[in-house]
Amino acid sequence: MARVGNSIIKGIEIQELIDTLNRAYADEWLAYYQYFIESKVVKGLMKDAAIVELTQHAADELNHATLVADRILQLGGTPLLHPNDWFNHTHCGYEAPNDFDVVSILNDAIKGEQCAIETYSKIVELTRDKDIVTYDIVSQILADEVEHEEDLQALHDDITEFVEDIKKNLR
Repeated sequence: MARVGNSIIKGIEIQELIDTLNRAYADEWLAYYQYFIESKVVKGLMKDAAIVELTQHAADELNHATLVADRILQLGGTPLLHPNDWFNHTHCGYEAPNDFDVVSILNDAIKGEQCAIETYSKIVELTRDKDIVTYDIVSQILADEVEHEEDLQALHDDITEFVEDIKKNLR
């Protein structure tokens, strides 16, 4: 654990911060897997565009897990060591896809991003003016999660508008 580096943390218990980050770490691993598996099973209109988006987001979530794990270690903690622990510590949870239609998959992914935005917004507030290092890390992750939601929502909207246009033309 960094002694001088951690001495700059003010007004927050380091163990509380480690526990909070481990919950985010669990969420990132579950989000990674969710995107990974959704990119494999997605079907329907514009699935190729969805696959590209889901695959990129999976890579981003894995990067987020790495950033969070590194910060946990810097704080003197240990990232969750067993995948079973992810389910016990997650804030956002994991729902296996049960409808492989691209719109359904995108709805699930958007829901996951909204939960991540909520989670990281709370961590930003927790660390603001108390731990600049963690604050900077989670602020960047939060920006990524907002961008993910925007990307997924735009693709969802494009697909649903296209389907609606087709339905109108068939009438």
